[in-house]
Amino acid sequence: MHWVELYRRRVTTAEEAVKCVRSGDRVWIHGGCNNPEELIAALVARAGELTNVEVSHLLTFGRADYADEKYRGSFRHRALFTGHNVRQAVNEGRADFVPVHLSQVPRLIYEEILPVDVALIHIGPPDEHGFCSYGVGVECTKAAAERARTVVALVNKQMPRSLGDAFIHVSRLTHVVEIDRPILELPQVTEIGPVARAIGGNIASLIEDGSTLQMGIGEIPDAVLLFLKDKRHLGIHTEMFSDGVVELFESGVITNEAKTIHRGKIIASFVLGSKKTFNFLDNNPFVEFHPSDYVNDAFIVAQNDKMVAINSALAVDITGQVCADSLGRSIYSGFGGQVDFIRGAARSKGGKPVIALPATAKDGTVSRIVDALSEGSGVVTTRADVHYVVTEYGVASLFGKSLRERAEALIGIAHPDFREELRDAARRRNLL
Repeated sequence: MHWVELYRRRVTTAEEAVKCVRSGDRVWIHGGCNNPEELIAALVARAGELTNVEVSHLLTFGRADYADEKYRGSFRHRALFTGHNVRQAVNEGRADFVPVHLSQVPRLIYEEILPVDVALIHIGPPDEHGFCSYGVGVECTKAAAERARTVVALVNKQMPRSLGDAFIHVSRLTHVVEIDRPILELPQVTEIGPVARAIGGNIASLIEDGSTLQMGIGEIPDAVLLFLKDKRHLGIHTEMFSDGVVELFESGVITNEAKTIHRGKIIASFVLGSKKTFNFLDNNPFVEFHPSDYVNDAFIVAQNDKMVAINSALAVDITGQVCADSLGRSIYSGFGGQVDFIRGAARSKGGKPVIALPATAKDGTVSRIVDALSEGSGVVTTRADVHYVVTEYGVASLFGKSLRERAEALIGIAHPDFREELRDAARRRNLL
């Protein structure tokens, strides 16, 4: 049967498509801006018919109704990265958090440690060969769609066509729901404050011409980009990127010509941005998407010379331990790709792993450089993995340093109001 006829036979409504979900099933939801909201709404409408359905995904934007208290018993969320829309459910015990490196999530799926019965995905329309692009996010969803018993695809005429290892053939689609609406966008930072700007300038001082960068989203990564306009031949190998990378590419700062792997290409596995980023991505041979087990593989990352990995933290203790996923016992986010890229950059020739954070929180009343992480906090990145920590007060270089030397360096980039308190704590621990 020709793929066009096959495709047309599988087109249905969202309500009909999600009838494939049975009680006890494990359902995968496409992450980030790919959140298939129409399928989620239809699934949640069946809550009265379903029990014990597990819903797994990475960070998503938009609706996550299955995590609502009133659907307890029908659905239980398994968070591989805890976003705002499921954080309350995780911390109230109505959802589960899995500490895992992003690079290893596809392995969980392929080895059926995390089985997937039904994958709800959001993709672009088929090309002339019957292949649909995963659009603005490949990440771990490609693995889920390859392993699922049933694949329900929201096929959106407005989904950009990403290139690379970023396609699924219509023969893998069990049900198709066609839509024509804008992709969910991530609101962009409109104004960068003085603290983020100072941190960005300090990080930029570590970046040489010809470096390859990994960075996330938010005010600090955006601030870093402001200070790179005089750099030359930068490259990108990152789990995700947003509007700021597009601007630097268009201005000629990012050329990818000095990269030692995938020369000439931006390598990523998803984007979180605005329509500007989506338009840039569409059918652009300068960008290749690959799944997370490739993009985030530390051995692949390390093949980029001068790899600079920039990741954020919630707190860093005076020995260099990094907490990035929790506030005390409360889960805040997840591991994501932090350790993947920190270790990859550490193995890179001329590489620089960077942890960046403001020196204080809560309007300057709490230091983020601390004597000891608060009780219950998780260590995402160990002190042996940390090379550079950056705040608005400077750069602490920790690689090869003793605990005493680390304490001195980290206290030196803490907010001045907290330095004496930290020194006293370090003396009590015989670190100074």
